[in-house]
Amino acid sequence: MNGPDALAILRKLGVPAIGTADAAAALGLRTAAASQTLTRLAHTGLIRSVRHGMWWLEDALDPLRLPEYLTVPLPSYVSLQSALHRRGLIEQIPEMVYAVSLSRTQRVKTTGGTFSIHHVAPEVFGGYEETERGVKLATAEKALFDFAYLSSGRSRLFTSLPELELPRGFRRKELSYWLAKIPSKKSRTLTTQKLDGLLAKASA
Repeated sequence: MNGPDALAILRKLGVPAIGTADAAAALGLRTAAASQTLTRLAHTGLIRSVRHGMWWLEDALDPLRLPEYLTVPLPSYVSLQSALHRRGLIEQIPEMVYAVSLSRTQRVKTTGGTFSIHHVAPEVFGGYEETERGVKLATAEKALFDFAYLSSGRSRLFTSLPELELPRGFRRKELSYWLAKIPSKKSRTLTTQKLDGLLAKASA
């Protein structure tokens, strides 16, 4: 199978990124043969290698669309500092893309940047919207909740935030909705305390 034909088949799948194994299944090739085909396409600039075993199929790589493909088969969405910045709660641009997932906590380096992916309990997974660009982005409220929820963990990534500004229409009731879904009473208490502290210092 030549490169253009293979690329046409892969793009018909309607996904921006794909793993080598999934590409092999779509093309009807063995994994090694699919890898060679994808490598040739990357060398000609038609696709881009994201990291070992993963490829970006569209013209321009959008890092914010990558998290869910880095954690397959488990879902993820952009949240925490990345979503807080995108939603206008903080001005500081994060050095990494932060995401929340049902997958394990991990840091992933790719040609499109570094991704800091953090596991949450299934009960509190959600609260995102899909943008016109196809980015699964946490709401302003859920991004702040996720930050507070993860602040009780070992990571020091969620100890403090730069100056926090609540956007117009910020829905505090949404925070209460997610707090009620935390299965652990201890975690619920710690998250509530963290949110109260953040909100007390925030400007509206």
